[in-house]
Amino acid sequence: MAFCNKCGAEIPEGANVCPACGEPVKASAAQTAQNVAQNIMNTADTTAEFDPADIQQNKIISLFAYLGILFLIPLLARPDSKYARFHTNQGIVFFIVDLILTVILSIISAIVTGIASATTSVTDILTGNFGAMGVASVIVTIIGLVISIPLLILMIMGIVNAVTGKAKELPIIGKFRILK
Repeated sequence: MAFCNKCGAEIPEGANVCPACGEPVKASAAQTAQNVAQNIMNTADTTAEFDPADIQQNKIISLFAYLGILFLIPLLARPDSKYARFHTNQGIVFFIVDLILTVILSIISAIVTGIASATTSVTDILTGNFGAMGVASVIVTIIGLVISIPLLILMIMGIVNAVTGKAKELPIIGKFRILK
C-alpha cells in the first residue's frame, strides 16, 4: 500500500495523483524499472501482415536466421517468402550486433590481459601467484557474461517467434532493416 508523501493519505494502486491533496504520485524505482522493461519488450508485432500459408510453410526454416551465419539458409532457400525474409533480417541484424560485441569484448580482453601480464613478473608465474592475471580473468568473464546473456535471450526470443509463427521485432535491435 502506498501513501502520499505530502499529506500521508492512502493512494490506490495505479493512481497518478493523491486523491486527498492532488499531489502527483512518484513512481518507485521498481515501478520505473518495470516500466522500462515493458517498453523494451513491447515491440512491433506485424504477424497480421503475413500470409498464414507463408508462415506455416516457413516457420522451421526461419529459426536458422538466429543461429549465426546460418541466416544464409532461409535467405537462400526461401528468397520469395516474406515471413522468412522478416526473420532473416532480424537474424542478420542480430549477427552483426553479436559480431560487433564479440570484437569489443576481444579488445577489452586483450587490454585487460595485457595490463595484468605487464604487472605480473616471471617469478609470480613460476611460484603460481597469478593475482593480477586472476583478477583480469574474472573481469573479462564478467564482461563476457554481461554481453552474452542478453544476446542469448534475444536469440531465444527470435527462435521462439519464428517457430510459433510470429513476426515480432526483437527488442532494441529489431527495428533495423537490412533486407527489404
